[in-house]
Amino acid sequence: MKKSDFNYALPPELIAQEPLPERSASRMLVVPPGEAPLLDATIRQLGDWLRPGDLLVFNDTRVIPARLFGQKDTGGRVEILIERLLPGNRARAQLGASKSPKPGARIALDAGGTAEVLDRDGGFYHLQFEVEGALESWLLGAGRLPLPPYIRREPGRDDAERYQTVFAREVGAVAAPTAGLHFDDALLAALRERGIESGHVTLHVGAGTFQPVRADDLHQHAMHSEWLNVGAGLVAQIRRTREAGGRVVAVGTTVVRALESAMAGGELHPHTGETSIFIFPGYRIRSVDALLTNFHLPESTLLMLVSAFVGRERILSAYAHAVRQRYRFFSYGDAMLLLGDAFRD
Repeated sequence: MKKSDFNYALPPELIAQEPLPERSASRMLVVPPGEAPLLDATIRQLGDWLRPGDLLVFNDTRVIPARLFGQKDTGGRVEILIERLLPGNRARAQLGASKSPKPGARIALDAGGTAEVLDRDGGFYHLQFEVEGALESWLLGAGRLPLPPYIRREPGRDDAERYQTVFAREVGAVAAPTAGLHFDDALLAALRERGIESGHVTLHVGAGTFQPVRADDLHQHAMHSEWLNVGAGLVAQIRRTREAGGRVVAVGTTVVRALESAMAGGELHPHTGETSIFIFPGYRIRSVDALLTNFHLPESTLLMLVSAFVGRERILSAYAHAVRQRYRFFSYGDAMLLLGDAFRD
């Protein structure tokens, strides 16, 4: 398969620039298994497609204010997007500058303190920060929220809350697990009242999630690496769900990537570490029975992942329907519920 097989036409005005006033007010396009008709619904109706004993799996990563600005000792302006926090007030980051800084270069940060360039690793730099206190804590006051590049505005006061899930707790992501943004406390409570269970993985979404696929041959594409944790408690919870006849529903592509990375010999096992798994058609997703996800960019690895789950033609047909029905796309946009064979009548 080629990158160009995953292109589609998207009117720019359908790219959501703001969150809706209420998280759970989003629309939801339901994609049943097989060739059954697509269904237009809302996220508040999610429970109508689930039954008691089903398990929703969320990503509990928390977005850090990872964007900084500064000035090189030579005078040039620099934009810093932290990709990952490292021990000792170090970080792996992308730098935007008119001329790439070399190891040893120092950047005076607008928010105070400095960052020294230690070395370069492909498109990323390793930086040593000299700031007041621990870097993670310092960023809470000094950093700016890294909204995705297709949101053409500066972050506002509301984004600090709305670009986090209500269950975010493990600090380390530079992009939100956006399928989880649709859930508020009321929706979560309503699902619990229906007997629907929930569990969590952690996958720290990195800045590489926005990097385009440059190789037309998908087998030549190298995925960025991200840190994840699939705990023993969740593994046991999934096993109990399966044994009782329940279905496992991933809330977001990051959950699928985490669970598939934790599959060994066809079985799910606790797993902590790095993953660079690339899922595209031809790969069989075994860890989940359904996937709630947002709409993804043309030719993106996330669009390829959802195509692996229900088929490329089925996905592109669903996207064409979403465009005709004026769904809202990308991070602050609407959702789609992809149902696997376990949801056949």
